[in-house]
Amino acid sequence: MIARGLRIGLLIGLLGCLLAAPLHAQTLVAAARQQVGVTLLYDGSYQRLAYPMGDVPIERGVCTDVVIRAFRVLGRDLQQLVHQDMTRHFKRYPQNWGLSRPDRNIDHRRVPNLARFFERHGTVLNATVAPKDFQPGDLVTFTLPGNLPHIGIISNRRDPQGIPLLIHNVGAGTREEAALTSWPIVGRYRYSGEQPLRSRFE
Repeated sequence: MIARGLRIGLLIGLLGCLLAAPLHAQTLVAAARQQVGVTLLYDGSYQRLAYPMGDVPIERGVCTDVVIRAFRVLGRDLQQLVHQDMTRHFKRYPQNWGLSRPDRNIDHRRVPNLARFFERHGTVLNATVAPKDFQPGDLVTFTLPGNLPHIGIISNRRDPQGIPLLIHNVGAGTREEAALTSWPIVGRYRYSGEQPLRSRFE
């Protein structure tokens, strides 16, 4: 009876862990994880893309491509969504590249633009809480050495210290690893991909 009760308790605990994250977050994490071992190269070169649903070859990409590809599994095309929002509100997005109008080939692949989109259409979360409090599916932006922006997706797996792993591409293809505390964290966002395209600031 004790052993049976222990097994039931473990199963309940496991089920609780699985259900702790919303379904969209679980799907997002699983979609990001599927890129590990598939996207093997880091390649940030400018390329002309199809529109919508344009992508560079799956074996290559940058940190933003991990996020873009994961959300497409949820049926949300960030290429199109970012382009639509930038077309309507171009001046509300970072003006870091000397452009006078949106460029649907590259805008969604730039971390500052994705961060602004998530600010406008998602939830801005406290990025200064303990790393253990980050939740699966959270989108986290960083500043790498050289003042380079970076983004990754919080995993539902944790390291031995209880800190969530990060799914990202920081230069050697998509990986799931203990990297959350490796660089200064700039922002943390949550975007379900379910709400209509509507600005919270309009």
